[in-house]
Amino acid sequence: MRYFIIAGEASGDLHGSNLVKGIFAADPGAEIFCWGGDLMEKAGAKLLMHYRQNAFMGFLTVLLHLPSVVRNLKLCKRQIAGLRPDAVILIDYPGFNLRIARYARTTGLNVLYYISPKLWAWNESRVKIIKKYVNRMYIIFPFEEEFYRKHGIEVKYYGNPLTDEIENFRNSPVYGKEESSSSITADAFKRTIALVPGSRIHEVNHILPEMLKIVPLFPEHTFIITAAQNIPHPVYDKHTGNLPVKTVYGRTYEILSASEAALVKSGTSTLEAALLGVPQVVCYKGDPVSFFIARRLVKVKYISLVNLILGREAVTELIQHLLTRENLAASLEKIMPGGSDRERLLKDYEEIKNILGPAGASSRIASEMVTFINELGKNV
Repeated sequence: MRYFIIAGEASGDLHGSNLVKGIFAADPGAEIFCWGGDLMEKAGAKLLMHYRQNAFMGFLTVLLHLPSVVRNLKLCKRQIAGLRPDAVILIDYPGFNLRIARYARTTGLNVLYYISPKLWAWNESRVKIIKKYVNRMYIIFPFEEEFYRKHGIEVKYYGNPLTDEIENFRNSPVYGKEESSSSITADAFKRTIALVPGSRIHEVNHILPEMLKIVPLFPEHTFIITAAQNIPHPVYDKHTGNLPVKTVYGRTYEILSASEAALVKSGTSTLEAALLGVPQVVCYKGDPVSFFIARRLVKVKYISLVNLILGREAVTELIQHLLTRENLAASLEKIMPGGSDRERLLKDYEEIKNILGPAGASSRIASEMVTFINELGKNV
């Protein structure tokens, strides 16, 4: 069968690549086209558009790049119309993907949605679009089942694909190797603190400067930035200046697993740090306009996936005006070895692992997708 998959950012490319592998395993003759990234292409999908050319997030950013967004939507629709896939598979990225869902369904195509938009956090009205234009939604958090059932949409939790990524890393040759860990630190005799400022330039520009303010307060530690592949080195350099900080690309899991603690931008990385057992402080700061609007639309109590999954504040969240040097330093001290919150937090991480369930989610979801699309074809 023929598949058209759309992922709009780095995390979508990661999960999309595992989905591509799973689809090929379940449907060896599959043709897979994608809007995604290097990982999806490496997994065997034909890359039609890189997410770097379409990564516009946030109210202000989208507004400033509206002509490009409109052009990309038109191009994507033309490609889908030309390929006529058996299914269009959308990965998160709702601002773009929900428009594609509407188009694809109204032209008679099957639409599957993998990784639900965070409608339970804000813009809940979009669930009506999903109910009307999406054949099946595949969720990655157990608490999402109740949300969709409330709206009359049946979904099933098959697991979280991040557990697959962590499992793959733990089975890799570099995991647990001291020589690998020491090779990425600036000083083999110092302990490490990871800085994870996000995968978008505007996130790095707002969040990294605040993180870096605590570097002089911890001279006995090495600080390492987990750099996003799509962000050029000068973006980081302009913030680090002469500070004793190292910027490393493509080794996020190695850096986290070698670190005593981490400062992490809210998002997927908070769950990755938890599954790797790294105590963390969650950070977020955005442009004032977008943040002002978001605060009035977001309906959840927490911004980190760790706290949302547990339903309580396990990790400290420092948002906007709370993201200060004093708050960062105090929160970090509590989760360092010997800190008052460290052992409690590590126990909370074990609870998260039990809630999410075992690895293998990507292959289970891919197999179910292939079966479901086949059934849809029989019913035509």
